[in-house]
Amino acid sequence: MLVTGYLHQHYAESLSEFGDPLLLPRSGGWLLLRRIEGAQTDAMGIYPFFACSNWNALPSDFQDLGDSLVSVVVVTDPFGEYDGALLRQCFPDAAAPFKSHFVADLAVSNGRATSKHHVRNSEIGLSNVAVEHCADPCAHLDDWVRLYDVLIQRHQISGIRAFSRYSFSQQLETPGMVCFRALRDQRTVGMILWYVQGAVAYYHLGAYTDEGYELRASFALFHTALDYFSQSGLHFASLGAGAGLTEDLDDGLARFKRGWSTGTRPSYLCGRIFNRSEYDRFKLQRGVGETSYFPAYRNGEFN
Repeated sequence: MLVTGYLHQHYAESLSEFGDPLLLPRSGGWLLLRRIEGAQTDAMGIYPFFACSNWNALPSDFQDLGDSLVSVVVVTDPFGEYDGALLRQCFPDAAAPFKSHFVADLAVSNGRATSKHHVRNSEIGLSNVAVEHCADPCAHLDDWVRLYDVLIQRHQISGIRAFSRYSFSQQLETPGMVCFRALRDQRTVGMILWYVQGAVAYYHLGAYTDEGYELRASFALFHTALDYFSQSGLHFASLGAGAGLTEDLDDGLARFKRGWSTGTRPSYLCGRIFNRSEYDRFKLQRGVGETSYFPAYRNGEFN
C-alpha cells in the first residue's frame, strides 16, 4: 500500500509540537508521545484520527510496547479495516462510538451535491469565483496561513487545531495532499485541503476570507473537489464530522457536510492502559473521580 496522508511520516512530524511521533512498525500507525511526569509518558493518536495500513498487526505493536507507556488514546479512521472484536482486543479499557463522519459514495453521487440547497449555492459560488487545482500546494503556504488565521480568529481555535506555520509547511509537503483554491479578481478568497489514501479522499481543512464566505466559495470548492475525485476514479470522499468534541448533527458544519454526503460512518474513541499502577497513581494524584474521560488523569485538558 502506498503510504500517503495520515499514514505518512511528514504528517506525523507536522504535529511534533504536541508530542514526539512514534511509528508502530507492524501496523503502520503513528502515535504522539506525551510527557506526564518525570520519565513517564502516554500517547495519543495523531489528529484528526488514527489510521493504520494493517489494522490486524496493531495487537502485535501494542504487545511490543509492553508497559513503556502509561496509556494510549485514539480516535479511529472511519474507513479503517477493523471490526468490534479487533477494537476490543486492542483497546480493552475504552472502545465506544465517538462521532459520525459524513461520507460521499462517489459512484452514487458522481461527485455532486446531494441537497438542492447545495446545488443552488454551488451554482452561485461558481459564478462568483474561479476554482483552481493547485499543482504545487507548497507554493500557496502564505495564502493558506493567512486564510487559516481568519478561521482561528473567527472560531477561537486553540490547541492542536491551531496549527503553526511549520506544521502547515509539513502538511502541504505530505504525499497525498490535494489542494484547491478559489479566486476573485486574482485574490485567493478560499482554499480546501484533502489527503488521498488508497481509494478515499479525506477532507482535511478549509479556510476562507470574509469575502469568500459571502461569495459562497466553499460550495464552489467542494463541488470542484468532489467532481475531481470522482473523475479520478476514487471510491469515497470522507468529509469529516461536525464541530466540537460532542456530536451535534445539526450544527452548521454538520449541515454543510451532510449536503454533499450519501451516508455516514462511525469513528470510535478507544483507550488502552499499559501500566495500571501508574495510571491509578496519576488518577489519584490529580484527584480525579469517576469519569468517562480517557485517560482519566487528563480529564479537563481541553477546557
